[in-house]
Amino acid sequence: MTKQYCGYISIVGKPNVGKSTLLNTILDKKISITSRRSQTTRNNIIGVKTQDNYQMVFLDTPGIHLKATRTLNKVLNHSALSVIQDSDLVLFLLQRSSFQDQDKQVLQKIIESKPKAICVFNKLDQVQNKNKLLPLIQEIDSQFSFLEYVPISALHNNGVVDLLECIKNYLPKNKHLYPATMKSKEIPDNFFISELVREKIIRSLSDELPHETYVVVETKSMERKMLSVGVIIYVARPSQKSIVIGHEGSNLKRIGKQTRIELEKILNIKVMLKTFVKVNKNWNNDAQYLSSLGVGTSQDVT
Repeated sequence: MTKQYCGYISIVGKPNVGKSTLLNTILDKKISITSRRSQTTRNNIIGVKTQDNYQMVFLDTPGIHLKATRTLNKVLNHSALSVIQDSDLVLFLLQRSSFQDQDKQVLQKIIESKPKAICVFNKLDQVQNKNKLLPLIQEIDSQFSFLEYVPISALHNNGVVDLLECIKNYLPKNKHLYPATMKSKEIPDNFFISELVREKIIRSLSDELPHETYVVVETKSMERKMLSVGVIIYVARPSQKSIVIGHEGSNLKRIGKQTRIELEKILNIKVMLKTFVKVNKNWNNDAQYLSSLGVGTSQDVT
């Protein structure tokens, strides 16, 4: 019988280094939202990659904010850091050839947990002189012995195959946890839809609106080969409600249209999406409420 290898791999780093983009590229499908804004991911997204007798179970953690003061950020930090300790392998993601204070703080958490880890330099397509990596590697290696140093561009899928081969070398011998081939869901789950809407909010409103929104799928049904979905976008303050809606509903219409078009491409069916905006004051500072939303928990979307 062929030996099987399987393990949990967490992707950690400061906000906005490309963790979600890397996971989406590895799985060749969208399971995690991406934007140029930091703190996009709020849950540890589970995605599975099976190649022959190797199975990699990936966790895309929220970006780590070591100086967090808000309850939301504290919950996200606890979630991300706990995953490091529970993983068989950690991918420490850096961007370009920079090594800033936030990177050093995340590295310190890795040093404290002492996991098996690979250091991954992302966005290398934006670095003209790759030799600049050498002194950086020496500095990092003096603090923690990473198994490998791998340069990639997650966005352009450069070096990702090499990274997967490195990962395979360090997977433990275990039976696979998931089927080799997994059927696609006929209808995406509520988590996927709500995250898709939230991605469009972040991209559409940019710096106009902080990350004080969350999305709840209220209704979902198939009607004559058409998916009908109703979602509520919650904000923390009344002033934010006006921003999300926009002049004569322009922003809300754009968010809804972009979400609907992407869902239709994914499902290859018609989608009717209804969006509403409501205020829930100070939701992001209520630890119990954040827990009820599942913020900081692991979501299996495969």
